[in-house]
Amino acid sequence: MLQQDYLMRLIIQFVAATTRSIEIGKVRPKEAAEGLEDAMSEALDMDASTLLRLEPESLSDILRVSGVDPDLMEYIIRSMLLEAWYLEEANLPKTGQLRRDQARALAYMYGLEDTLDFDIPVEDLETELRRLAEEDGIDFDAPWSDD
Repeated sequence: MLQQDYLMRLIIQFVAATTRSIEIGKVRPKEAAEGLEDAMSEALDMDASTLLRLEPESLSDILRVSGVDPDLMEYIIRSMLLEAWYLEEANLPKTGQLRRDQARALAYMYGLEDTLDFDIPVEDLETELRRLAEEDGIDFDAPWSDD
């Protein structure tokens, strides 16, 4: 139960940080990408600036042995795809492609290939992330929520 509460809190904080990045991304895509990296770093409890420079297979190997919860990984993958889009908007196509390739490697490793069909418009992403969290049984109105 304690671990489940921790995971729910972690996901809520992650979705809140992602939502902030989406708002920023409307005018400053590079800053939004940086915000997503910070959120991933916090959620994974790892230094994202180092971790996210790795080749896709190396990244997936490290995260596999670190024991990241599969429910959390779905949010991470979707955020990586969103970050790729922001990086491309910020005229950083190589980094955007690396992030997309990393997301793909993680999706295949975790059996989450359906997350790769992520063509939701950015403006609908907050709603989609909240829907996904609600499917996971997360109550955004809980007293420990960051909202």
